[in-house]
Amino acid sequence: MILADGIPSPSQSVWYLGPLPLRAYALFILAGGVIAYLMLRRRYAERGGDAEKVADITVWAVAFGIVGARLYHVFSSPDAYFGPNGNLALIPQIWLGGLGIWGAIAGGALGAWIGLRRAGLRMAPFADALAPGLLVAQGIGRMGNYFNQELFGAATTLPWGLQIDERYLPDGYAVGTLFHPTFLYELLWNLAAAAVLLWLDRRFRLGHGRVFWLYVALYTTGRVWIEMLRVDEAQIILGLRLNVWTSILVWLVAVVTFVVLSRRHPGRDETVWLPGREPEGASEPEGASVGSDTAAPHEGESKDENQGENEVDSAADERGTGAPPSTTSG
Repeated sequence: MILADGIPSPSQSVWYLGPLPLRAYALFILAGGVIAYLMLRRRYAERGGDAEKVADITVWAVAFGIVGARLYHVFSSPDAYFGPNGNLALIPQIWLGGLGIWGAIAGGALGAWIGLRRAGLRMAPFADALAPGLLVAQGIGRMGNYFNQELFGAATTLPWGLQIDERYLPDGYAVGTLFHPTFLYELLWNLAAAAVLLWLDRRFRLGHGRVFWLYVALYTTGRVWIEMLRVDEAQIILGLRLNVWTSILVWLVAVVTFVVLSRRHPGRDETVWLPGREPEGASEPEGASVGSDTAAPHEGESKDENQGENEVDSAADERGTGAPPSTTSG
């Protein structure tokens, strides 16, 4: 038995306002979602998007994200629902916990795409604006696992080991055993990754979906080692948990996509609108023209007029020195 004090777990995860239950799991997910939404509005406006359209798109993303998250959890941990003692009635009871992040991302992306297409907006600028807030929301949401005393890691003797009540102990562990607080590891990792993402985006003016794919790469890097610590039931494939394989594969896709996009599309997106859907007078994203190789002509002058004057001056200079007119461009 491990005798260190460790981090105590909360004594309850549900409070009641009359007949209305207030569940910690839902409250933390809601808090994370609000923060992510506020960050999204500000960052999307900085990229030239209409912040007022964010609410409608978010409704689509959240609805599809919740369904996707639950389906991923159910099929990646099926015993509680389809096993010998399983209960299909538990599937819709998401307030008890059990939302898979990969299903949330896939479902949320589909929902956001539908909302964006309806509004005539491109996916990449929206995803780039959303990415840091997603990390923050995911980190805060892990506090719900702490209150539910679930998804913790293996036994540990570290001073920050997590105390788990006897009724939540996995089989084979003695009362008083401490466990890795994986909720805390992921919370800290996600907040640090969000700070790194914000700095990189500001420093290198990332666009065309690169912020989002960098988010995926950073998140999965932490998720692999955190997932390896967990002892809750999960599908095992070739000796590894399904979520570990998923994280590795998604990390590879994210890194390759980020590299390809960096080569093909440096800088920020020139517009947030789909072709032919841009309204008259729409503003250009902040910094979209930064790094342009050509300066705009002075007012009242066209590019062709400036080019013609430069060619005349160049030819005159060459005739004055006796050199033949140049036919190559420097």
